Amino acid sequence: MSQLIETEETLIIETPERVSLAFGLASIGNRFLAVAIDHVIQYTVMIILTIVFFNVTSFGSAMSEGGMAYVFNEMPKWTIAILIIILFLVFAGYFIFFEWLWNGQTPGKKLLKLRVIREDGRPITLWEAMARNLLRIFDAIPGFVLPVYSIGLITIFANTRDQRVGDIFAGTVVIRERTGEAPTFSETFSQTISDSALKRANEKVDFEANMAQLTTKEMEVVESFLRRRWDLSEKQRLWMAWRVALPIMYKLKPKYNSEKFTYEGFLEELLSRFNNQQKFLS
Repeated sequence: MSQLIETEETLIIETPERVSLAFGLASIGNRFLAVAIDHVIQYTVMIILTIVFFNVTSFGSAMSEGGMAYVFNEMPKWTIAILIIILFLVFAGYFIFFEWLWNGQTPGKKLLKLRVIREDGRPITLWEAMARNLLRIFDAIPGFVLPVYSIGLITIFANTRDQRVGDIFAGTVVIRERTGEAPTFSETFSQTISDSALKRANEKVDFEANMAQLTTKEMEVVESFLRRRWDLSEKQRLWMAWRVALPIMYKLKPKYNSEKFTYEGFLEELLSRFNNQQKFLS
């Protein structure tokens, strides 16, 4: 849908409105620091779960007396199988779970202000989260228990969009969240203004979604943005529309025609439907 123009450290996406949005690509240093934090959390959880599992199955005392090898020799095969499945789910599912739940972020990425997005600037879905992270084992070669990410490093250096193999396969990029590109929400919405009639400035965006999932607080943010957007420059307005729409799209998982889609038009239609729904309920 969108034409992509890549530079060394910036991914520029040309929106259907023919306005370019610049995303700062995450540096290798920040990415590896974020993944190191995530692996520390991940392995800590795995160790805790192993200890809890041994205690629940009454093998905790045996482990302290005879060590891990003794416990595995004494444990029934089915309990070992259950433990392996639990640890594998944590190992394989940690990144998938958080990136899907937190809209492209894990605890490490959140701390380093990084986010995974699709190449067209839209939020990742469960499919992208699964695709990029199931290939993490390949990117981590030659390490497995302690990932080294040699393949991932080579691929990132050889790729203009700093993508590892998992990113290339899933069609995702890792970006830095910049606060300087546009005003913050508190700066934009700090001053009260008189209510004004909302006008459509974009072509109507038809979509299918369960509107019942929306909260009044979320729609207040949408309404505030649509009323005050004209105080922003065109670039800031489109950037803010993306920022406001991103978590809502992730929550609703709307179906739409990507060729006619605009973030601002989506928010306009969203507010229109919400207001009509409220009138009907009242």
